[in-house]
Amino acid sequence: MPADLNSHHYSRISAPTTTRLEVVLTQIIGQPSITYASGLAAFHALMIMLNPKKIFMDDVNTRWTSSNGWVPEMFFILRDVLYIETPANPTGEAYDLGFYKKRAEAAGAYLVVDSTFGPPPLQDPFAFGADVVLHSGTKYFGGHSDMLCGILSVSQSHVDEGWLDQLRNERSTIGSVMGSLEGWLGLRSIRTLQLRVERQSANAVALVAWLHLLAQDEASIAAKTILRVTHASLQEDALAAGWLQKQMPGGYGPVFSILFHEAKDAQRLPSFLHLFNHATSLGGVESLIEWRAMTDAGADRRLVRVSVGVEDLRDLQNDLLQGLTSLVGQP
Repeated sequence: MPADLNSHHYSRISAPTTTRLEVVLTQIIGQPSITYASGLAAFHALMIMLNPKKIFMDDVNTRWTSSNGWVPEMFFILRDVLYIETPANPTGEAYDLGFYKKRAEAAGAYLVVDSTFGPPPLQDPFAFGADVVLHSGTKYFGGHSDMLCGILSVSQSHVDEGWLDQLRNERSTIGSVMGSLEGWLGLRSIRTLQLRVERQSANAVALVAWLHLLAQDEASIAAKTILRVTHASLQEDALAAGWLQKQMPGGYGPVFSILFHEAKDAQRLPSFLHLFNHATSLGGVESLIEWRAMTDAGADRRLVRVSVGVEDLRDLQNDLLQGLTSLVGQP
């Protein structure tokens, strides 16, 4: 007989600090949750447990033109997992979970939602039928760019079917357990989760609205370089339909993207900024900006991703404005 998982006799199986973190996460997320060494480790564990024949994600997601747009016929052959990230990386755009839940049910598939870019209190995918919700806890749950963490939250109906026990057993076998130090850092971080995320999201919405208006003003510095700004708060059709406000009542997310007219401007802008650090990650209290082609060879070379922190909004606006001004002044 295996030992009681609550006995904490071997840290690859369980440990007091990470178990405590899971208890708190369960209360915050609203469904039973389990932690992993990273977000990718959490995804890997889920795929091992579900063992799908096909995973409907990524390449097909990029072909969906809108949340209510064309869905390829191929989807209805895939019977296992519909995996969707909302808001999406790197654009910050949201997808209608109610719409995709209906499609998943029609195909007999489980709906798995990567909600990394929409952490509590921004949205609750379980309210729209998600079977499993994944978070890269490295990002907003960590919030200070100093820990790695993955989180799987399982709907209670599947917990009753034994999914959580299976995930725990397989985690001990795979060895993808979260470290105790990271567990402690996670407990530290979630004390300020709501304060951080609400401030970051509000800052992002304000920055997006400001940049969007500047980019449309032909007399502005921004219009000389910026083609468009992309973010959930700018999805006019979704807002008019009403599903976006219902799905994201806590705010529209702290990540957005800027598409420039020319790739050279996207590449050079981060070097002219002072408050925005040029870095790949996101979710921390500090604002980051990334030329996406630096880490993603398939990304549009005109695109930069912005992860907004908790700094003063006026400071962030002034930094972007001086950066764009410097950019225009360069040959």
